[in-house]
Amino acid sequence: QVQLVESGGGSVQAGGSLRLSCAGSGYTANWASMAWFRQAPGKEREGVAAIDRTDNTAYADSVKDRFVISKDKTKNTLYLEMNSLKPEDTAMYICAARTWASVLLWTSISSYGHWGQGTQVTVSS
Repeated sequence: QVQLVESGGGSVQAGGSLRLSCAGSGYTANWASMAWFRQAPGKEREGVAAIDRTDNTAYADSVKDRFVISKDKTKNTLYLEMNSLKPEDTAMYICAARTWASVLLWTSISSYGHWGQGTQVTVSS
């Protein structure tokens, strides 16, 4: 059974940093690209960043230059390094995986076949 389990969330003050992890288990060989999404209460789920097999990356404009997505293939783990956090970054952060071999249309929620449960990030001012 394929599973994605996020960790690393927490509460920080504005300007602080957090590193999120997403550990994949089960049959992950078909995963060609992975992404982080986030969802705040009362808001739609939005893409944060994505990475494909050849380490091409894509970012939402709101996090560009502050967040860095990376992965460790040997550990089947996806990471999101978040710096200079702002109160508007407060949300549930959820990782996702799909079989698409690039970051093209990476914000398309329906293109992801596997989702984690999420980890909460709260940024106070």
